[in-house]
Amino acid sequence: MDGIISSVKRELQGRFSSIRHPETGEFPTVIVEGDRLEDLRIKIEGSPALLELVRARSKPEDLEGVQMEPTGTSQPKVFLSYGSKDRDLANSIALALQQKGIDTWWAEWEIGPGDSIRRKIDAGLGQCTHFVVLLTPDSIDRAWVQEEMDAGFVRMIDARCKFIPLRHDLKVSQLPPLLQGKLSPEVDGSASNLSGLISFIHGVTAKPPLGPVPAAVTSPNTGYSAAASAVAGYLARQSIDGHFADPQTSIEELAKETELTQEDARDAVHEIRHYLDTSWDRVWPKDIFFSEFDKHFMPWDPPADALRLAADIVNDPNFTDKPAEIAKLYDWSARRLNPALSFLKSRDLASVDGAIGCAPYIAFRVRGTDATRRFVKSRS
Repeated sequence: MDGIISSVKRELQGRFSSIRHPETGEFPTVIVEGDRLEDLRIKIEGSPALLELVRARSKPEDLEGVQMEPTGTSQPKVFLSYGSKDRDLANSIALALQQKGIDTWWAEWEIGPGDSIRRKIDAGLGQCTHFVVLLTPDSIDRAWVQEEMDAGFVRMIDARCKFIPLRHDLKVSQLPPLLQGKLSPEVDGSASNLSGLISFIHGVTAKPPLGPVPAAVTSPNTGYSAAASAVAGYLARQSIDGHFADPQTSIEELAKETELTQEDARDAVHEIRHYLDTSWDRVWPKDIFFSEFDKHFMPWDPPADALRLAADIVNDPNFTDKPAEIAKLYDWSARRLNPALSFLKSRDLASVDGAIGCAPYIAFRVRGTDATRRFVKSRS
């Protein structure tokens, strides 16, 4: 068992570790954790760009449960600009940011005896991800603050940092015209109300995560409306064996699962009514439904499957006529074989004989006819 687990781990690592970023040459680091097959966990480490490449080159099912962990991402860095008379409030702001994981450049921490003031400020400005200027009635007209704002504004224009005016005892209308159009948080005298600013700098948002789009939007083009395609997709995916009345549902449930209104769901059912049976707001598919719609929603194509089956019947005189044996021979489930049988039956391309008790198949026997031979000949 240890050998099997080690082999599975190597296979999982190899699946992702060979992906290389074409520009940087970076390979991902793949960690497979766990001592039991049913409890293995995969973690992939790499730069954000590399992880996006891994997602693009992998199948969605291969990434289920995989933890993506970006590396090399830098912590936010704030350059705090302020006037000398606002030192105490600036100190409180710098401490509040620093204590919440925000590397803060504040002159009294960064400039020591003998240091070049200009070079230190240039270095702080050059490395910051966020330029925060404390604007008060005193600092707003200070020449030094104005100079630093100019530098911060240039970096913002070059998309190298965010520019955040932080107000204290100032109305928005008192800001320079260029800043009045920017959101400028107000800070109290003890810097106790900075939680919103801290969350913003860390990239935390109150916006809820993006949910999935309605099924009607993502449904493939089936030749019918988006609403009808969404209903067909739901029925196809819910079916266990792909035969009549599998599944049975209601207009209300269809509307709920496809995020349609009940009126739209009812119209969608009417649109594809030739493939469905309805009674008292209950809906269930006919056999032919699956041969029509499976190719859009399932990993097989009933017409192609029907042609394969018909060709084997025509070419092999000893080919079995028992659906259960055919399914075993092809390694197909009843869910896949039934739509192929329905395709042949609905077009009278073979003798597909049904009877009570042949479940989960729609027939107990399938035999070739002249129509089967002509079908194969015309499609070959």
